[in-house]
Amino acid sequence: MLDFLRREGIDPAIISEIEAFRAAHPVPETAGARLEHQPRYDYYGKEIWEAAATALLCGENILLVGPKATGKNVLAECLAAAFGRPSWDVSFYINTDAASLIGTDTFKDGEVSFRAGPITQCATLGGFGILDEINMAKNESLAVLHATLDFRRVIDVPGYERIRMDDATRFIATMNYGYAGTRELNEALVSRFVVIDMPQITRENLKKLLKREHPELKDEWADQFTGLYDDLRRKVDSAEISTKALDLRGMMSAVDLMAHGLNAVESLRMGIVNKAFDPFERKLVEDVITSRIPADLGRGGLFA
Repeated sequence: MLDFLRREGIDPAIISEIEAFRAAHPVPETAGARLEHQPRYDYYGKEIWEAAATALLCGENILLVGPKATGKNVLAECLAAAFGRPSWDVSFYINTDAASLIGTDTFKDGEVSFRAGPITQCATLGGFGILDEINMAKNESLAVLHATLDFRRVIDVPGYERIRMDDATRFIATMNYGYAGTRELNEALVSRFVVIDMPQITRENLKKLLKREHPELKDEWADQFTGLYDDLRRKVDSAEISTKALDLRGMMSAVDLMAHGLNAVESLRMGIVNKAFDPFERKLVEDVITSRIPADLGRGGLFA
């Protein structure tokens, strides 16, 4: 990951500090299985990388906010890999409670003992905790994290000794606005994070992502796919279509299908068009696709 940061032109001083952080905080053997050396996708965006890395080096926790397809989880995974930290992914939902986060009593070897939850494991082993869709959980259940996320850096479990967090522990939360089941985070929780507003991926960075995943994809078609995604984004911005079809994961999945031999238009129909359930909206999305992608385009024409 550090080589990737150098290629992306990240400030050398920040990279040097990351290297010093890694040297100062070796990964415990018990957490080695959670260390991801090379994430599935790279996050492209120099300014966001520098802002996030600087915040983590300063000991801050990060809240990544923005619409879907802005790479929030990709960035979180890449940060953990760049800092050489084991990671815990915690998905929040309406029934998330303190026990599912911190841990609970369990009966083992004839006696009651404490079974640590993901937040406790992350805190004691110096990991990066990725708190996915944090605004899906009830605010009252998240209150148990207040002492973990602020200057105290402790976890108080009733009936047990106070747990102090490892110096390397950081938490990276993600959230979308306006999804069904989401709610506003209370000010006390938000104040414990620095907030990064995630921008939409640029055409240049989307092309880098496509070429990284499929180096054999011809430049002309990589340009057409990035242009297609940009066309869909403009349709969303002008309220002609909903955000359902503006799906970066769907675009990447469609190109994967093309690489395995499926026709380009059919691949895009499965990855993008069919995400919209309204027939009129689907027709609008199909029109955008056919303006750029020939109906008979197959694997032979796409890949060198």
